[in-house]
Formats: sequence, structure tokens, C-alpha cells
Amino acid sequence: MSFGAIADEYNRLRPSPPEQAVDWLLPARCQVAVDLAAGTGLLTRALAAKVSNVVAVEPDGRMGAVLRDRSPGVAVVAGKGEAIPLAAASTDAVFISSAWHWLNPDLAGPEIARVLRPGGRFGVIWTSRDREVDWVRDIDWIREPGARQAAEAPPRRRHREVTLPDRGLFRDIEATSFTFTRTMAIGDVVDMVGTYSGIITASDTDRAVALARVRASLDERFAGQAEIDVPMRSWCWRATVAARLEFGPAFGRSAGGQTRSARNASTCWLNSSGWSMLLMCPASGITARTARGTLAAR
Repeated sequence: MSFGAIADEYNRLRPSPPEQAVDWLLPARCQVAVDLAAGTGLLTRALAAKVSNVVAVEPDGRMGAVLRDRSPGVAVVAGKGEAIPLAAASTDAVFISSAWHWLNPDLAGPEIARVLRPGGRFGVIWTSRDREVDWVRDIDWIREPGARQAAEAPPRRRHREVTLPDRGLFRDIEATSFTFTRTMAIGDVVDMVGTYSGIITASDTDRAVALARVRASLDERFAGQAEIDVPMRSWCWRATVAARLEFGPAFGRSAGGQTRSARNASTCWLNSSGWSMLLMCPASGITARTARGTLAAR
């Protein structure tokens, strides 16, 4: 993780999501929300202002230290999206801010579905400079630390794109965006550009050259201005977990801590009546109690 090396600057310079974006992401009557890959807690704190119980999951200890210091009352746990350290059906919502493109969707998607309660919300948000504005978009080209480094970088999925391995995991998928402006000193705008991974991992020389180009461009465009209004945008995506219970190849642990095999466990789908009172998986000896209603198994 490159961001931990600049955790304080990341927290100071990166934008928090606007309130209207958080309201759009949250489901009604949300009592427990998880901020996955929470970083320094920019989304965490926005959620905590609206949800009584917020759990922040973050793999980087340096980012987590800033998160704990700035987010009193939030439960902070070490973990990652591919192996969420939470019980099944334990939360009303799981959110990821500016980090989905760092996760393995084949592992993270089922994990998120596992920890969500029936009807739970999965939301993804990216909050950054609004690249639909020409001069803001130009900064991305100007900041590139070097063509050779860009060519050698491993390919990643496009930002602001949510790809899931199993379309049956989630339903009611929607996307939108919200614009806002943020007043910043020009020096802070340059420093904010320096909090992105391509700059953090560049050589000292390439980093200095790239940031100098950004500063020169801003000084030329906003000559004589100490502060400028920076166009920002939050790109938002949300979905509802499908009404399905599925026990995978390793589900549950015995009293001795040994993983129980559930290779022959059924995949169970909820019908319109709601949750079953009792589900049994004979292959593993596991019995799962649920809330109410009728369960259909296939």
C-alpha cells in the first residue's frame, strides 16, 4: 500500500463526500454500516454523522492510525475486502470509497454479499476532481510522472467502474453523480495531486517534475490568486444484495477451530414471504437460524 506513507496528507487534502451523495447511498433505516477499505476515514465520518453504528475496515496500519485518531466512536478493525472480519448477515450496508479498483472483485463481491443482511445495500463512491471540466482534466495529463513508468505499470480496471463476478449476488443496480466545489489554496491543490498512487510511487525526480508542471499550469491559469474553487464530483453506484443464502466450500468452524466442509450444501433462495426459521446443511452439520418466513431451496 503506497498511501500509508502519506496518511496525514491524504486525510488533510483528499475531499470528503458531499452530504447528498451519502444520503443517496444509504438505505432507509440503516442501523449498521461498514466502510470497507476505509483509509483515513473520509467516508467513515460522513457515515457516522447519519448512522448509529459504523465499522471501518482498513488493511494499512498507518492509514488506520489516522482513522482511529480522527473518528471517535467508530469501531476500527484491520482487514480487507477479500476477507471481511465480520459475521455473516451482520450489517445493513457496506460502502467502499475510492478503493474498489484496488480489490479483487471475484473475492470481494461474495464477501460483501455474505456480511449484508437481507435487503442490504452495497455502495461504491469515488470523490475527486471533476475531470469533466477541461482544466481539471488537463491536470491528469500534466501530472504523469513519466511515460516509461506508465507503460511499465500493471494494468488495472478502470476507475469508477464496478464489475462483479456473479450477477446473481446483487440487484437493483443504479448509478449517479453529484458535483460540488471546494475552495483550496493553489499549493494545496498541487499537494493533493501528490496523494495519488502514480505520484507517490514515482521516483523523487519524476515526482518533483510532475508536481512542478501542475503548479506552473495552475499559476498560469489562475495568476495572482491565492485560492481557487476546484470543481469536484462524487461518482456513486449502489445495489441491493440478492435474497439468497449460499454456503460455500468452507463454511463455519467447529469448537476446535477446524473448518467444516460444506461441499454438498444447498444453495437456498428466499421466496417472497421472507426468511426461513431454520436452514440445515447436512453435509457440514451446520444449522443456521434465520428470522421468519419461508425458504425455498434448489
